[in-house]
Amino acid sequence: MANKPFDYHQDFSSIDFRKHPELYQVGRGEQGVLLVEPYKSEILPHWRYKNAEAAEKSAAAIYEMFEAWRAEDDFVGMDMARKFIQMGYTRARRYANYKGGKKYTEDGSTHPRGNDPVKAAAAAVFKTWWDRIRADDDYLRRKREHQSKYG
Repeated sequence: MANKPFDYHQDFSSIDFRKHPELYQVGRGEQGVLLVEPYKSEILPHWRYKNAEAAEKSAAAIYEMFEAWRAEDDFVGMDMARKFIQMGYTRARRYANYKGGKKYTEDGSTHPRGNDPVKAAAAAVFKTWWDRIRADDDYLRRKREHQSKYG
């Protein structure tokens, strides 16, 4: 089943997605990653991408949460961990490619592309962990089941 468009119109401030997993939408990529509680607040303190060392510690901690949620049969937690790991990759790449992480200037033109090797190394760390989740048959099965059941 294809992902349906993410519904940003839900009242995210009043939903505990651990108690109401039926309201959770996988969406595309990182959609909703900073909206879904209580997972956001549990994962965010561990999320760092300053350099490869920080990224490794961060990704390992978040992946440990992913596995704990798997053991609890909590797909929403697993998917939120995946989103934070994916976001670690995309944010580190953005900072690797554009000084200060800003792709566009105030007038809408594109800043010159660079390559910060420290941020690129951090991105590579997150990419390894993200690839691990994307190849996880159990996670993929749970994702299909959730989407089939709840959209």
